[in-house]
Amino acid sequence: MINSSVFDYVNVLGKTADAAWKRNEVIGNNLSSVDTPGYKRQDVDFESQLRQALGNSRYETVDAKVSRLNGADLEAKVYTDSANFSYRLDGNNVDVDTEGVTLAANQIKYNGLIDSIKQEFANLKMVIK
Repeated sequence: MINSSVFDYVNVLGKTADAAWKRNEVIGNNLSSVDTPGYKRQDVDFESQLRQALGNSRYETVDAKVSRLNGADLEAKVYTDSANFSYRLDGNNVDVDTEGVTLAANQIKYNGLIDSIKQEFANLKMVIK
């Protein structure tokens, strides 16, 4: 990460995009393991970490919250979702339809994040000119 307040939002957006990319990989793994007996679906936890890192002080601006973020605190963590739940007798809990919808929603989020990063750089370019 770049250590300048100019890139605070770019750094946070980059970490968020990385988490969305990791979620795409995890969903792909879930889909490829749909026929594996005993497989439990996995997901990525990033949003709760970002929410916690930003804090909930209502008297602090978003700029101030973003500027004090530590990038090391923002790592996407893979976890097993609903480990005690199963759709089938073989113990697998992956639902293809749910994974497909989750993948589509995550792809839209990822594309939006990439567009936001591009816009941040366009803003920086405009300021430099």
